[in-house]
Amino acid sequence: MQIIKVHSAIRDYEVHFSDTFYFLEAFEEIPNRFYIIDSNVWDLYRDSLFSRLDPQLVMVLPIEEDRKNLYTVMEIYEVLMSRSAKRNMTMISIGGGIVQDITGFAASTLYRGINWIFVPTTLLAQADSCIGSKTSLNYKNYKNLVGTFFPPNQIFLCPRFTKTLKNEDYFSGLGEIIKLHLMGGEQLARELISNLPALVGRKDSAALLSAIEKSLMVKLSYMQDDEFDTGKRNLLNSGHCFGHAVESTSGFNIPHGQAVVIGMLFANIVAKNRGLMSSALFEQLYQYALQPALTVKPNRHQLDTDALFAAMKMDKKRTGDGLVLIMLIDGFKLIRADDLSYDELTNTNQELQRLIGVA
Repeated sequence: MQIIKVHSAIRDYEVHFSDTFYFLEAFEEIPNRFYIIDSNVWDLYRDSLFSRLDPQLVMVLPIEEDRKNLYTVMEIYEVLMSRSAKRNMTMISIGGGIVQDITGFAASTLYRGINWIFVPTTLLAQADSCIGSKTSLNYKNYKNLVGTFFPPNQIFLCPRFTKTLKNEDYFSGLGEIIKLHLMGGEQLARELISNLPALVGRKDSAALLSAIEKSLMVKLSYMQDDEFDTGKRNLLNSGHCFGHAVESTSGFNIPHGQAVVIGMLFANIVAKNRGLMSSALFEQLYQYALQPALTVKPNRHQLDTDALFAAMKMDKKRTGDGLVLIMLIDGFKLIRADDLSYDELTNTNQELQRLIGVA
């Protein structure tokens, strides 16, 4: 069984890979445990994996992006207090990235911090968000504006959960896998391009497991010396500066990983037009890495320049007058730009819409 060890200034933790769901039985030995489970996952496994769980120890949480807020966290507080939760309890969170964010925030703030375990069930959570310590909540239409740093005590990862994912959720996770492989350098990018048809086809479990492991290792390399996101880790926002804005302007109807793919394409257009990425590399990445993974096409309303500009102005990474953008450039290097203007946003957005065929 593969184990990835993660060092954190808050606490060290491990990611345990498994081909089985053995850990669910092991959880039964944990005293003062309480489960919070994504309602979609609960519906799929209620009569099988979860059939032995005591209903008094379970909260089933309906999950949508618009519930990733303080009101949902307060619902968790209410349920836990009604069951006389103590500071020595362990919260076991089972679901995707939204469940992770909500329960991680609740765990970090209840009694100023309780133990929690995370079982990621979506591809996006398994390949990206499960490590990193961050918990994030939305405020109104602004993505991830509120949050804490509070890693789980342990993570248990079983790729078998991804077999039941809908295509839109699977391809959302694939967007983050692509981002992290491109961030890993030219060799890993070429490996991604070679394996992408198998990943898109969803039939090669070995290729998927390898992609998950390598994605986490790339993310870990950017986190190791910058856990609290003040330097190098900022570059993990590749695809997210514009991508988060697209999520917001779509009312969160565009899945996160798909918005990241759109965000990477936007950043690549800027890099190409600034002479930082060759046309040949731009075309290669578009045809063989980004276009095959883009399954959701935004409409003109969702790509309204004024709305995107307003959303990007709320980016928490922004410190000056210009908009922030993380760009991949020639040599598979990443740079941060803080000078994206309204005019450049407008022109790039128009080119993006022409490229992906927005009606």
